[in-house]
Amino acid sequence: MFEVVHQDTPSGARLGRLTTTHQVVDTPAFMPVATKATVKTLTPTEVRDAGTQAIISNAFHLHLGLGHELIQEAGGMHRFMGWDGAIFTDSGGFQILRKEFKFKLNNHGINYMNSRDGKRYMYTPELCMEIQGALGSDVAMVLDDCPPWGSNRDEIRDSVCRTVDWAQRSIDSRCNDKQMVFAILQGGTLPDMRKACAERLVGMEFDGYGIGGLSIGEPKEVMHETIRLNLPMIPKDKPRYLMGVGSPVELLDSIYLGVDIFDSAFPTRNARHQSAMTRHGQIDLRRAALADDFRPIDEECKCYTCRHFSRSYIYHLFKESEMLAMRLASIHNVHFLQDMMAGARGAISEDRFGEFRDDFKLRYSGSGNAD
Repeated sequence: MFEVVHQDTPSGARLGRLTTTHQVVDTPAFMPVATKATVKTLTPTEVRDAGTQAIISNAFHLHLGLGHELIQEAGGMHRFMGWDGAIFTDSGGFQILRKEFKFKLNNHGINYMNSRDGKRYMYTPELCMEIQGALGSDVAMVLDDCPPWGSNRDEIRDSVCRTVDWAQRSIDSRCNDKQMVFAILQGGTLPDMRKACAERLVGMEFDGYGIGGLSIGEPKEVMHETIRLNLPMIPKDKPRYLMGVGSPVELLDSIYLGVDIFDSAFPTRNARHQSAMTRHGQIDLRRAALADDFRPIDEECKCYTCRHFSRSYIYHLFKESEMLAMRLASIHNVHFLQDMMAGARGAISEDRFGEFRDDFKLRYSGSGNAD
């Protein structure tokens, strides 16, 4: 169940509440990516302590790995990985469309090669729902067809038709009545294709709607215009989920438009690549200038890393290739984004989100102050 608690004025930002089996998620919400049932380098307790309400895992990768049957036997994903918050599972349809899987796409599903045994298999909407039902996630994303950036009109039309057909097949094969099911809107950046896809999917009465096919190489202004186009097509009483977006500025700009839920590997991936977020922009933790910088990564941050360690120490850890470096940077980055999201929710509740966004963006632009 989803309810809009408060609508900010004059922006489209909204405060919401998504009630799942395991967690009431206050929105706008950001989900760290836990592809294989782990947020890389972090324990579930650390992810929780950072302010995280929900995570997202990849059903296809879990199916290829240990297998959904064994995870079900273990008591489902929550018990298996020791996470008591909400879990979304993505179908993995975007990840399977890679050269390594030697995929062949048709209306029935996606035929792919499993590199672990060299055999070919068919991934269908029905199997995808069976896997996610067994995993026991709170929200299952249907299998969709995401056309790559630059696809022509005919390719996008075929993708929309396939996405709509697969969505209906997913609903028809739903097997876990405790699980919400979200559809995913496709259509490239073509307004009429987006509209056609949205109208068909909204008619199927899903629990929520993902906005897919964005942040895959298109210019930022094109992405924002497509979001603006899609949002009014989603019923106001349904959660709006922008998939694969996680940089601070993109999050705030999308919240301003009316998006409720996000996911991205941005904070943890950047942390593993020696980049940390601060109120004044990102800093490169490999810079030699940090060797004698005994300040925390961000002097306003209350995360475990910033309360106990200096930039100098983390620079030292990265220089010596110590695993703790990635862990401490990841703790900070996840906490930073979750703290920003909490601030956004507070600002929406007080009808000052536009001011909050503008102030954050002005500081985050850096002007050299991050160092």
